Amino acid sequence: MSDQDKSAEPTTTDAATPGELAEVRAPGEPVKIADRRGMFGSSLGNDTSGYGGLDRPVLFPGAATKPYGSYFDELTGNLQVSLRQRGGDIESAVERVVVDRGELTLFVAREHLPLVAQVLRDEPALRFEQCLSVSGVHYPQETGRELHAVYHFFSITNGSKRVRVEVTAPDDDPHIPSIVETYPGADWHERETWDMFGIVFDGHPALTRILMPDDWPGHPQRKDYPLGGIPVEYKGATVPPPSDRRSYK
Repeated sequence: MSDQDKSAEPTTTDAATPGELAEVRAPGEPVKIADRRGMFGSSLGNDTSGYGGLDRPVLFPGAATKPYGSYFDELTGNLQVSLRQRGGDIESAVERVVVDRGELTLFVAREHLPLVAQVLRDEPALRFEQCLSVSGVHYPQETGRELHAVYHFFSITNGSKRVRVEVTAPDDDPHIPSIVETYPGADWHERETWDMFGIVFDGHPALTRILMPDDWPGHPQRKDYPLGGIPVEYKGATVPPPSDRRSYK
């Protein structure tokens, strides 16, 4: 074989890597869930009050279709096979796949989250050993899916790959299964998400507040939480105002 023929052969360097966004398929058509209106946003006239009138749509990235690009097709294919081997199926477990800004997000039905998490961790073709974080989001406009729990998984074994899993629950039934049994490191992350957003992680070994006092009313990072400037008290002590606090250098 000539050197010219050899140069035409694909090599390992031709494979897509997580950072090669050119290989990733464009996201699906954005989905509008609401309009965001507020006091800021005007750039016309001499109004300096800040009450110019923000008015823009709230858009979610739309569902992607295969091929997703990068390593995403291989990942979802391995997940499909592994779920089937364990008595599940990807059609029931994964509500939609989103590829946006070169990142993969799997929207997983909450009742299927424990199985999906176990497969992501245990299957040799996947091996997402780490759950880097669990965070919450509150979208009051998304009726029936107002609360989102977002999981960031990371695979060391298979080349520093990442996948985001997003699970939703309604305001009036804010329950999502805990994954602490599979990922013990998610313990404090789930507690913080409960503390700030009120998502109840069923099966968590000790779902208590982690930032706010135990008797604190409500969940401060929800969109419907009142901005009252309430001083936080910890067992009789009061956090001083910023002007009275010590400065650390």
